[in-house]
Amino acid sequence: MKKVVIWDWNGTLLDDVDLCIETINRLLVSEGIPPFESKEAYQRTFQFPIVSYYEKAGFDFQKTPFTELAKRYMAYYQPRSLQCPLHKGSEAVLKRLRDHGMRQFLLSASQLDFLYEQVRQYDILPYFEDLLGLDNIHAHSKKQLAKQCVLQHGWQCDDVVFIGDSVHDHETAAYAGCECILIANGHEHKEKLLLCGSSVVSSIQEAADLIMKDDL
Repeated sequence: MKKVVIWDWNGTLLDDVDLCIETINRLLVSEGIPPFESKEAYQRTFQFPIVSYYEKAGFDFQKTPFTELAKRYMAYYQPRSLQCPLHKGSEAVLKRLRDHGMRQFLLSASQLDFLYEQVRQYDILPYFEDLLGLDNIHAHSKKQLAKQCVLQHGWQCDDVVFIGDSVHDHETAAYAGCECILIANGHEHKEKLLLCGSSVVSSIQEAADLIMKDDL
């Protein structure tokens, strides 16, 4: 059985997909670009690094620099994200894994102070030994942060599992030498996740069941 679970936040525990679609669509319209017409269209376009996602969505960085777009995005998103719910069953799963002796960490491509502001809205902070995030709002990558975490704690890679909702979560786990479970109810379409080679499930409860069976 795994000993350490490293969670992604946005789209995995925090159910913020609808808000993210609302936010990016406002930004697209403000730049004269057609908005996403459906959640599926958004999920098929979303990717890391975020700058590449913005390019795919149609933003012209010669007209408006990515840094400016990112600031406008976060100005709208962050205060409203504090009202987003957790995915159904998230707290019960965190408790279940803790009660089975598993250590849990939160790793996000979000700016760390924003991450703490969000997590404090819920009664889940005690489940995590540490929260790990970036020092900026540009959400480029968290791969190095993940690898450093595994190395600094001296964990055996076979004892660690990452849980996320994106191709980048698979890439992050692979970079750290660990296994990954992807939940197909977040920011990226299931078809994209299935191409990664990691285990893909439909809910956070199914992810926990897979860990408990240790059948990755």
